[in-house]
Amino acid sequence: MAKPIILAVDDDAEVLHAVAHDVRQGFGEHFRVIRADSGSRALDVLRQLKLAGESVALMLVDQRMPEMSGVEFLSLAKELFPDAKRVLLTAYADTEAAITAINEVQLDYYLIKPWDPPEQRLYPVLDDLLDDWLAAHHPPFEGVRVIGHRWSAESHAIRDFLARNQVPYQWFDLANGPHAAELLALIGEDAPSPAVLFPDGRVLQEPSVEQVAETLGLRGHAEIPLYDLLIVGGGPAGLAAAVYGASEGLRTVLVEREATGGQAGMSSRIENYLGFPSGLSGADLARRATTQAKRFGVELLLTQEVSALRTTPGSLGVSLSDGTELGAHSIVLATGVTYIRLEAPGLDGLVGRGVYYGAGLSEVSSTAGEDVFVAGGANSAGQAVMHLSTVARSVTMLVRGASLAAGMSHYLVEQIERTPNITVLVGASIVGAVGEDHLEQLVIRDSATGESHTEPTSALFVFIGARPRTEWLTGVIGRDERGFVLTGPDVAAHDGRVWPLDRDPFLLETNVPGVFAVGDVRHGSAKRVATAVGEGASAVLTVWQYRASAGL
Repeated sequence: MAKPIILAVDDDAEVLHAVAHDVRQGFGEHFRVIRADSGSRALDVLRQLKLAGESVALMLVDQRMPEMSGVEFLSLAKELFPDAKRVLLTAYADTEAAITAINEVQLDYYLIKPWDPPEQRLYPVLDDLLDDWLAAHHPPFEGVRVIGHRWSAESHAIRDFLARNQVPYQWFDLANGPHAAELLALIGEDAPSPAVLFPDGRVLQEPSVEQVAETLGLRGHAEIPLYDLLIVGGGPAGLAAAVYGASEGLRTVLVEREATGGQAGMSSRIENYLGFPSGLSGADLARRATTQAKRFGVELLLTQEVSALRTTPGSLGVSLSDGTELGAHSIVLATGVTYIRLEAPGLDGLVGRGVYYGAGLSEVSSTAGEDVFVAGGANSAGQAVMHLSTVARSVTMLVRGASLAAGMSHYLVEQIERTPNITVLVGASIVGAVGEDHLEQLVIRDSATGESHTEPTSALFVFIGARPRTEWLTGVIGRDERGFVLTGPDVAAHDGRVWPLDRDPFLLETNVPGVFAVGDVRHGSAKRVATAVGEGASAVLTVWQYRASAGL
């Protein structure tokens, strides 16, 4: 944690040097001493410190400065750091001004120059003031700060990215109190939002997620052109393949377009994962697996999207959306699935502004005391409902089927039935949404009666099914009618393509030798976290079989 700051301000260079020297001698072990040679320069310094999230403990300011007096400076500085102790350095003739300043700027003390010896005339005064400041001081948040509007889709995208990548951040809502607006104004007049402030003082205005990732050092860049194992997708299956591949000596790179953990990483609580009797969050599982992968030397390329698969004879590789080309001896496809969009008038325009696909972990805290809705009846919807119920005033679950039991694990059904602020509406579907700058109402139809009614709400979380992310594989990798990748025996049975080798495809191998598919993207997979992890681990065994058969 950075040391709190003592700011010394004086236009006389010799006096300023002497003040800084004496203060540093007495308090430099626990405080940083910063100097400024004018009131205007000192205000610029304070603004930069405010943007960087620094703490200012004390300001030691000369009264007689030509452009701005010490009292005038302290009056302006108090708006930036109201809790900092304020000390005025005066000549004997300025004591009247100092006494007046006690009332005008809540001056804590004034010192008459010269203060020699400092051990008797300076240190005891500052020591007492700094003790008072420390007693009431709460250390500031040291991390990323995001300023924006709750109902901004761009703000939501940044917050969601930070949350899913487990980057600690502080959120300042421009619609909730003046502090966010004041912080934004420090960046500049009419500064646009969202704005992202980094611990090192850097500021990005209206940034893309890729720019945020690059600034945080999360994005990563390929270190070599050819890898033993290239994994596309960072969900449980992809992470398992990465851990097992790298731990067995394969030079491994993992490409993920959003955040590690995939859909499972957005789950608030996974309670049936072997070895965790109390359950664990998807974010925690993703964090543990990502740390494990890094420990074994896996290279992670985040916010990078694979746009094409190259399968020329004797060479496998991928093209990234930024133009980068990567080669590999073996490729594992673990791209998972993406939530299906809900087709209803008014919804598309409100995505990120009250309508969220997936758990929307970054938005859960914003629902405190509100009435929210969840559309869907499978496990992911049930886990989100339980998580939201701990924050929101009420959660209404809209299920198109006749009951929860058809698509949800029994333990989740029981939990939902026991939770008093959860209401389940079966045979209910959303047929419309209403709102100007954010979601305000949902139009819900009862399938039994055919009648529709409106419900006020500020948040809808949608979990109505998923489809594979495989459009970029068209014409190269065999898929079923729904887009799921065919592997092993299904390659010949469903695809009708000519398998090019004398041997049969290995269990998780696609129609292209050396390219494998695991997890939710694979035809016939169980769509469970544990089985995805198992397939990821098993894929490495088949990779070794392939390498042996190909003489690699």
